[in-house]
Amino acid sequence: MTEAVRKVPIPAKGVDYRGKVVLAPMVRSGELPSRLLALKYGADLVWGPETIDRAIIGTTRKVNEQTGCIEWCRTQSHGLKEPPPDAKMSVIYVTEPEKEAKRLIFQMGTADPDLAVEAARLIAGDVAGIDVNAGCPKPFSTSGGMGAALLRTPDKLVAILEALVKNITPHYDIGISVKIRILETAAETETLVRRLVATGITGLTVHCRTTPMRPRERAIRGQLRMVADLCHEAGVACLMNGDVESKDEGLRLATEFGADGAMIATAAETNPSCFRTAADGGLLPWRDVIGEYLATAISVNNKFSNTKYLLAQMVPGKEAAHKAVTKARSYVDMCEGLSLPHLLDQARVLDELRGLGQPTEKQKLQAARKAAQSTNASALAAGGQMGYARALSKTKKSLSNRQQPPSVSDQDKPLVVSAV
Repeated sequence: MTEAVRKVPIPAKGVDYRGKVVLAPMVRSGELPSRLLALKYGADLVWGPETIDRAIIGTTRKVNEQTGCIEWCRTQSHGLKEPPPDAKMSVIYVTEPEKEAKRLIFQMGTADPDLAVEAARLIAGDVAGIDVNAGCPKPFSTSGGMGAALLRTPDKLVAILEALVKNITPHYDIGISVKIRILETAAETETLVRRLVATGITGLTVHCRTTPMRPRERAIRGQLRMVADLCHEAGVACLMNGDVESKDEGLRLATEFGADGAMIATAAETNPSCFRTAADGGLLPWRDVIGEYLATAISVNNKFSNTKYLLAQMVPGKEAAHKAVTKARSYVDMCEGLSLPHLLDQARVLDELRGLGQPTEKQKLQAARKAAQSTNASALAAGGQMGYARALSKTKKSLSNRQQPPSVSDQDKPLVVSAV
């Protein structure tokens, strides 16, 4: 008789990672419009960008009546003990509950069990799982002892996972997972993984690169089957990450190496239609995707700088449209530059809401100076000093080189204007 496969129980409001191809957690590239587009094209689950525990602690949860999104906001203090009266609200995290329900995993950057639990409590009721980032190699994460730095402090990482499993899972009915990188040797990775899967987590994602490796270096899959086997022994789902280009490839590689599913990062950043299987038509042309992305970004009032960044990743650098993206200063500019006139009305509304397309303070000052200069020239012309007026309107001279206007008695004499 075949022995039943062991599985850690999936909480009622949680989600099983098995059989899934998912969107990886990526700073900037994992914001709401990117997640919604990935889901539309076939992603089974989406990870939000790493959010630091202290960033979410102290936020206020509110529903944006205009978009229907849930936002976690805080008042900008700019380092002051008390925020100024005119301080603006800053949105730290946002979800679309209707489309992301049971498919969004909140990834947390943390190095402290108590802070991890405090932060998780604020968002656990609105997501399908909490994932601890133990794989990011970037200094903004590792300098605080978070991310890949946790791989070198396994006691702390275990304590964080155990605290979340104990305090979050029973009260919110969602699972806890962790994302790691492989270590330099298989023996080191094995020792770490054995400890992690014993904490009560429901899923583990392994990025098949070591901490010093960068995305341009090919993923190392030699340890993957061992990690997957260790996860399965403990009943934990195992996702693989690293150089997965499409949903079809992710499922194939997961089968080949014994994993339960796969995570896509860079390929999804460039073209999120990579989640479309061949049976569904496969990868779409970038022009089709950018139209969908921009429409999605506008519909959820996405921050323009984030929208611009993602479009710059999606439009090939050699295309004329790429220059239009980099030059755009507003949603209207973007719609016009990308020849998407059907989005212009919505873009104008959002630009007005966000104050986009308005002249900067510097531009306002320059315009005021130009207007004043034009007014002065007009006044001189009205007084019969046309030559001086033309010279003044053409160029602004240094104080030492400026020609003083002739007196009334000299008006009939030839006017000489010094060159600069």
